[in-house]
Amino acid sequence: MVIRLIDGLNEVVGRIVAVFAVIFAAIIIYDVVLRYGFRAPTRWAFDVTKQLFGFYFVMLGGYALRHQSHVRVDLVLDRLSGLPRRMLDLAGYLVFFLPFAWIFASGSYKFAMTSWRQGETTYGAVQLPVYPLKIAMAVAAALLLIQGVSEVLKLILDKTEPTPDGR
Repeated sequence: MVIRLIDGLNEVVGRIVAVFAVIFAAIIIYDVVLRYGFRAPTRWAFDVTKQLFGFYFVMLGGYALRHQSHVRVDLVLDRLSGLPRRMLDLAGYLVFFLPFAWIFASGSYKFAMTSWRQGETTYGAVQLPVYPLKIAMAVAAALLLIQGVSEVLKLILDKTEPTPDGR
């Protein structure tokens, strides 16, 4: 039940956030048309697309982990299957991933709250608030952390989904 809840949450977030790729592509096209077609560039498009891309990138971390799309060094794991592979994968999550994800989540939260309290803005041509992006980073870190918990539970309960190569 916990695995399905976490996986489902990251699946829904991933699908919703994917829409932002279309939004920032539309803004970029709009700005390019204005800049080169009408010689009237916008002052805000670059900063807005930069923030939207940052939001898009960080918010998809849990979704990517859920679908095993993160970069991994599988030099040893590729040679193993079954229980030895699961045990080594579990050790990797417990020793490396979960401590990093915890530090990322707690640090991002502190970072976001400082930005919120200060009312931090960008320093570009248009001063956009920065704290929404930093809050998104904290939420994304939490989603990544709980997806890591889901992956650990899958390994412990042997509920891993087969990899593309069938293992």
